[in-house]
Amino acid sequence: MNAPKGKYAWTATVGEKGQIVIPKQAREVFGIKPGDTLILLGDDERGIAIPPKAAFAEWYSKAFSEKSEG
Repeated sequence: MNAPKGKYAWTATVGEKGQIVIPKQAREVFGIKPGDTLILLGDDERGIAIPPKAAFAEWYSKAFSEKSEG
């Protein structure tokens, strides 16, 4: 079964300390380097998501923007 272009699926094992190892291919595809900070989003019904770093930077800048919205 081939995944559509740009779509991926990997597995990760949770260790005794609750840590997971992000598969090498996933790190390469998304440019994840040692020391990077990732954000994990959780939903009781939909599960856990780890959005790309660019999305995190965008949310961060919006949340802490000094500009007034109204």
